[in-house]
Amino acid sequence: MTNKSFLKISQFIVVVSMFFFGMNISAQEKQKVDIESGYLERRPDFPDAAIYTKDEAGQVYIVHEGVEMWCDQAFVYLKDNFVKAYGSVRISQGDTISMNSKYAEYNGNTQFAFASGDVVLTEPKTTLQTDTLYFDRIKQQAYYRSGGTVRDTASVLTSRSGRYFAESKKYQFLSNVKIINPKYTVNSNQLDFYSETGAAYLYGPSTIVSETSTVYCERGYYDTRGDTGYFVKNSKVDYENRTLYGDSIYFDRNKSFASATNNIRVLDTINKSVIRGHYAEVFRAKDSVFITKRAVAITVRDGDSIYVHADTLQVTGKPENRIVKGFYKARLFKPGKEGEDPTSGKCDSIYVNQKRGITKLLRNPVLWSGENQMTGDTIHILSDTITDKLDSLKVFNNAFLVQKDSLGYNQVKGENLIGLFTNNELDTVNINKNTQVIYYSRNDKEELVGINNTVSSSIQMYLEEQKITGIRFIKKADGKVYPPSMLPENA
Repeated sequence: MTNKSFLKISQFIVVVSMFFFGMNISAQEKQKVDIESGYLERRPDFPDAAIYTKDEAGQVYIVHEGVEMWCDQAFVYLKDNFVKAYGSVRISQGDTISMNSKYAEYNGNTQFAFASGDVVLTEPKTTLQTDTLYFDRIKQQAYYRSGGTVRDTASVLTSRSGRYFAESKKYQFLSNVKIINPKYTVNSNQLDFYSETGAAYLYGPSTIVSETSTVYCERGYYDTRGDTGYFVKNSKVDYENRTLYGDSIYFDRNKSFASATNNIRVLDTINKSVIRGHYAEVFRAKDSVFITKRAVAITVRDGDSIYVHADTLQVTGKPENRIVKGFYKARLFKPGKEGEDPTSGKCDSIYVNQKRGITKLLRNPVLWSGENQMTGDTIHILSDTITDKLDSLKVFNNAFLVQKDSLGYNQVKGENLIGLFTNNELDTVNINKNTQVIYYSRNDKEELVGINNTVSSSIQMYLEEQKITGIRFIKKADGKVYPPSMLPENA
């Protein structure tokens, strides 16, 4: 290689090296903070600082890459691109965010700010107050760790620590979070709040308490401006004497309304009742509950329970005057106390008035009491309003009672039927108008002695342990007792 060639290669390497190293030096250079106004002084006890103090023209004014700072006095470390600001400090970023404090620090290289002493961060919709605040301009995030308060148009939010995301206008509150609103108070472990919309997202055990309701959830959403919410995970709404549980709950405070989906329970603490299903609507102001999808209402009284099941249930009225309505494929079941026979029924629709102690089985009703089955156009069951024990029943139009015997069925029919209960067991039955009976008559040894087939204007039947033990015909009885083998086929 000639000396001339070697010289050219050496020159090329030098040029390339200067190009790349020059780029690296340029990339590392940071724009210096610019002091626009203020009285400059130098103090020997701060040899590295240029000290600026406000003058007759106004406060010290500093700018840096889109951020502006005002203060009464500033210690500017030009070598480090660092500012310490004292007295009535205000830092502004465009027209969206401003921060006021007694003291602040700003690093022009990292674009990181620190403020302390009555710190107030203001953005278009909210104001944050805290004692100490950190602000990262690159990430556009501000955070505090010593307690803070955020105010928007309607509420005050407080927490032990929190973070503000400027781009999404979101606050993330952590530890001892509280929202205080004239209408309600929210408490939560963690809460995300969007200042533009007023949306609050709840995480962990959370409550929303007002004069008329208490909401609990472990995850949910609440619109602080529209007063509506959606809650999941162990959620419930307590309306004083009625509590709604569900896998997910929608809540509207202004309408006093809540709806729930899947695994529904509605507890009535005054009447000791619970309604279950898979969809429910609760109207607090109307004292009304609508529930469907495998709906069942359970009421506990005097050690006994009453079950009402239907495709759809509606419960209305004040606690002392509850009315239960069941629609489509309604069923009733009362298991009875120990030693008592159960009572059950089915119909198309059911009506229960707890204050009056009346239950109505409507359209195609069937009622079972012990071994007795009763049908008719409509059946009414009356209960003692104090003890809740069965008192009587009425079957209107086309009344029919049947009871199984070992050889056949005891049967009685008429226009209307009235039954009387003792200790929740049917003991007397009166059938009126155009009555007819087929009764398997037995002696004291329970031996069959004949089959009674009689028509009468009225019949009275007596029962012991829910079994027919005697019949009394009232007025115009016409019939006979047949030997067991001689009962006519069409009788």
